[in-house]
Amino acid sequence: MHSISRRGLVISAASAAAAFGLDGPLEFIGPAFAQKPDPQLVEKGFTKFKVGDLEVIQMYDGIWEKAHDPGFIKNASIDETKAALKAGGLTDEFVPITFTVTAVRLKGQVILFDAGTGNQVFPKAGALATKNMQAAGLDPAEIKTIIVTHFHPDHITGLMAKDTNAPIFPNAEIHVPVVDYKYWTDPATTGGAAKRIQAVFPGWKNIKPFEGDKEIVPGVQAIATFGHTPGHTSYQLGSGSEQLIVLGDVSNIPALFVVHPEWRAAFDTDGQLAETNRRKMFDRVIADKATVAGYHFGMPGAGSIKKDGNGYVFVPITV
Repeated sequence: MHSISRRGLVISAASAAAAFGLDGPLEFIGPAFAQKPDPQLVEKGFTKFKVGDLEVIQMYDGIWEKAHDPGFIKNASIDETKAALKAGGLTDEFVPITFTVTAVRLKGQVILFDAGTGNQVFPKAGALATKNMQAAGLDPAEIKTIIVTHFHPDHITGLMAKDTNAPIFPNAEIHVPVVDYKYWTDPATTGGAAKRIQAVFPGWKNIKPFEGDKEIVPGVQAIATFGHTPGHTSYQLGSGSEQLIVLGDVSNIPALFVVHPEWRAAFDTDGQLAETNRRKMFDRVIADKATVAGYHFGMPGAGSIKKDGNGYVFVPITV
């Protein structure tokens, strides 16, 4: 059921879409909330902070300086996109899509959510694989659990070596939403990214598909947030105000898709469903006062969501 409970990648937007198969503000959102990545954290490559008993580790994987394309946001013009980027404190010369991978130390083990680009997707991305995981004190051989939000290449290419497709995390169980897994491994799903997935993942014994909103491993609860891809899934850790929700791609850049939740990206498989679940998830995390982590939320890529007029705003944590 496509609903939410209590909730080859290529450069042009048109081909990326194929591959990826306000009445007035309620409060003033100041420039301190702008989403330009903290240059010191980008240089360092990682940051660590606590949410309750959870130690959260975020690692910067780089940026896609995506050229403006009228097809990128289906219901917003390039001029509107540029204005929103500028209002968010970002460059409007291009769309700055950053990649930030989240890991959580929970009950003595490190859980990795998604695996980055693997230094294989964009020329200015891949820092996780080349240096930042090591800088954060994490060894791929020691990672025992990886949980995947969805199968877009910028999230899963870091699982496999560039030329051999050998596993980068040989000792990890890789938990994946079954709806996305079935979609991307179906021969009817075509394109370079799907072809590679179909050639690799069915032969790996450590892929663990799961179905439904369930506890994947102790302390990690799945939340179906379908729409961005057929089986896109977010994850809850902790509870109440000491809760972390790993959003994945519920939203891309906050200055665009948090502020304007109605905007629909070319990457969304089902734009209407993606918008519905985006709004439901934002309302949920506001009600629960949860901390959220977003894959394209900059560096740091975690903070809170607040309501603002007909849209929302992302407020980064202070580290």
